[in-house]
Amino acid sequence: MHRPLPIPAAIRRPLPVFAVALAAGLLLAACASPPTAPDAGAPARGTVVKSMALDPALEDRILALDPAHVSAADIRDVLAHAPAPRLYLIHGGIFPVFKELIAFGEFTIAMGYPESAVHDPGGNPEYTHSPYDNSADQAGAIAWYYEHEGLRPMIIGHSQGGMQGVKVLYELAGLFGDDVQVFDPTRGVREPRNWIVDPLTGEHLPVTKLRLPYATSVAAGGLTGIVMPNQWSMERRTFEIPDSVEDFTGFLLDFDFVAWESKLSRGRYRALGDAHVVNVKLPYEYNHYYVVNTSGLADDPTTRAWLDAWTPALREQPLPPGVRDHNTQWGADVWYSVKYHWVTELQRAIRARRTRHP
Repeated sequence: MHRPLPIPAAIRRPLPVFAVALAAGLLLAACASPPTAPDAGAPARGTVVKSMALDPALEDRILALDPAHVSAADIRDVLAHAPAPRLYLIHGGIFPVFKELIAFGEFTIAMGYPESAVHDPGGNPEYTHSPYDNSADQAGAIAWYYEHEGLRPMIIGHSQGGMQGVKVLYELAGLFGDDVQVFDPTRGVREPRNWIVDPLTGEHLPVTKLRLPYATSVAAGGLTGIVMPNQWSMERRTFEIPDSVEDFTGFLLDFDFVAWESKLSRGRYRALGDAHVVNVKLPYEYNHYYVVNTSGLADDPTTRAWLDAWTPALREQPLPPGVRDHNTQWGADVWYSVKYHWVTELQRAIRARRTRHP
């Protein structure tokens, strides 16, 4: 088993009193454990995938979609009539940074993503999750979503939330231990089991064997890994991506004094195994605190058309005239991946359902 790294020397050096007090208070809050409740019961085998049956003509249209080229018409006429994978957004940890990722959740909804796939069923009205929550519980919640909804969730993290997102991937990979319990987000409790019923195969799947389709992190690392006790285990792991995700995009800023990024940081993220990891450099004017704020982009017709047509071939390219420049390159890249995996997850579920319930 991969053992947690020792606390680096930089952490053992004295820190400002305020930073230590703040970090200690947040750590104590994070250590409060939710109760373990009687198991509400895993869904009966086959019931989830069977309940996902759509009109056969709609399923055929979904299967015919090219995930690499999903248009606004595809969303309006096809995908809007189907479920979507849960977006698990993990916000930054300091006011007002934690507010910024909410804007991205609102952006995806404005672009056509179902609000039900962004909204927290546990009652959080603002679409995002805290980086101070227990990472094992967050991994357990993600497994619960897959078990009950049939589509594997995606993780999107910002600042400390980016570190937390990678930490959740470590939990799902079993690198912090293989006894990660299922967490029911609707009741806010752990269930006394460390496995789910895979909704597509009907087999028992350990939480630590679940592999997500996509995760991403932006403005993560640096000072956070030194100051925040809940991230000490990630101080040297933030940029090493385990196999619990298929596609991972790490976004880097030209200058970020919080995440300790600069023009020399290119290629920071790397795969520990066979995860597909991409490093993307964002424009120099993008700011650590506000990089995920994409508010208003969906309201501008020219910008929205460019976002809908965006492909990775446009990475790090200048925006064309008329396109609004408001964290647009980051929003376009993540929105593209969300659309891509929306399609592939639906296609995966439809094919599984047709195989089991023709």
